[in-house]
Amino acid sequence: MQFWDWLVIGVFFLALIGIIVWVVRQKQNDSADYFLGGRDATWIAIGASIFASNIGSEHLIGLAGAGASSGMAMAHWEIQGWMILILGWVFVPFYTRSMVYTMPEFLERRYNPQSRTILSVISLVSYVLTKVAVTVYAGGLVFQQVFGIDKLWGIDFFWIAAIGLVLITALYTIFGGMKSVLYTSVLQTPILLLGSLIILVLGFRELGGWDEMMKIAGATTVNEYGDSMVNLIRNNGDPNFPWLGALIGSAIIGFWYWCTDQFIVQRVLSGKNQKEARRGTIFGAYLKLLPVFLFLIPGMIAFALHQKTGNFLPIMENGVHNADAAFPTLVAKLLPAGVKGLVVCGILAALMSSLASLFNSSAMLFTIDFYKRFKPQTSEKKLVAIGQAATVVIVILGILWIPIMRSVGDVLYTYLQDVQSVLAPGIAAAFLLGICWKRASAQGGMWGLISGMIIGLTRLGAKVYYSNAEAASDNLFKYLFYDLNWLFFCGWMFLFCLLVVYFVSLATKAPSPEKIQGLVFGTATEEQKAETRASWGKWDVIHTIIILGITAAFYIYFW
Repeated sequence: MQFWDWLVIGVFFLALIGIIVWVVRQKQNDSADYFLGGRDATWIAIGASIFASNIGSEHLIGLAGAGASSGMAMAHWEIQGWMILILGWVFVPFYTRSMVYTMPEFLERRYNPQSRTILSVISLVSYVLTKVAVTVYAGGLVFQQVFGIDKLWGIDFFWIAAIGLVLITALYTIFGGMKSVLYTSVLQTPILLLGSLIILVLGFRELGGWDEMMKIAGATTVNEYGDSMVNLIRNNGDPNFPWLGALIGSAIIGFWYWCTDQFIVQRVLSGKNQKEARRGTIFGAYLKLLPVFLFLIPGMIAFALHQKTGNFLPIMENGVHNADAAFPTLVAKLLPAGVKGLVVCGILAALMSSLASLFNSSAMLFTIDFYKRFKPQTSEKKLVAIGQAATVVIVILGILWIPIMRSVGDVLYTYLQDVQSVLAPGIAAAFLLGICWKRASAQGGMWGLISGMIIGLTRLGAKVYYSNAEAASDNLFKYLFYDLNWLFFCGWMFLFCLLVVYFVSLATKAPSPEKIQGLVFGTATEEQKAETRASWGKWDVIHTIIILGITAAFYIYFW
């Protein structure tokens, strides 16, 4: 890092501080102002925030690392970002009509209070122990490698980078609320995109172009069936990414994440109206087409450079190249002074925006779904203060979790997608049948969530047990909850949860028409239908078709 790099980083922070000061000076009189930015966000802010919130350590380290280790396989999860369109076209009308703040609150409207509590608990625990912890852990790791500093003032630089990242992000999230998340994303997103694009271009220049990458990666087989690193669709016998399991599993996880997860949906709930919210999702879907090219393909470039030179990527103690170091290694080795500072700002932007969104969403879940439920008479001003206090607690928990993350970081990161694959099915089933089927009852939705939670915890427990058990005997339980491919398990689990919701609903009392009015297909009033129809035009349809066309073309090219 040279003078020009530090100058660029300094300018970035000054711009960030300017935006935050402006946001803090805006009046935030109630919880809607603090958590949803006053519900007046435009499509540009919504789309940029969706993208910036989504891009975090799992992309800067995980996606680039996946590209360097397994090639195109993990692209399924990125290209399934087209499902943001389902959020905009299908779910936005139901969410805006209900005027809810959180996804658990929507489940209470559709089902019962117990469903709200179950989803709130699952969401909060998963945010603190996976998303916050992994982002903070990876942030410390990235900056330690990019800056090339082992110790500073006698302290491991990992800790300085990780805790500094958390504290800076926490400060502007606590004081600025949702508006600070939205408006800093507008600054952070273009910087992230530009920085990553520079990496891509310089990486190709160093390697010798696209064809050279495809030749080297195409000559590297990944299984006994002859599939190479450039194949997106792999033999169904592939132990890690069978094509049918990958398509089903990524679709279920994608549906849960893009259409029902508070972390993403909260950005849409902050929109002025249905039109702005929908157009924000369309803009976000366009942006979501980019990560495969900006993060995964640079990982494949790093792998190809390592194959050509033999020493591009750092080697771990077991003699294997460190795939997770792909992106920071490209930054450290290829970028000139000044440009490196810009890319570091992009990395900072990605990690900070992702963390800020997590802090804000977690605080909102606690404040609205727990505190306000038990103290409904609490003033709006106090709710904002409770939200700020909740953010502080979540920050502290995230920092306390770092030592555990550092000791089991590789293991936990390996299982991060696995955790999502058992988190998603029950929630996805409850939401899908909840808005598609009038007969879905309160008990049906609740037991769908409970069954998903029980099966998910059993699967995770079996993973921990059998991974450490020596010479465990084969049996049906071990096959179902440990040996069965995680993607196929996700698909079967989703089907099971759908059946639970279906049969329990048939066996219990149907919801009254008044309770589900406007929350299920076929229950909207004429006024509600007219409002939704007026919120989109031909260009919204054209842009949607373009995004779906690009997605299809991507699958065809990398088939």
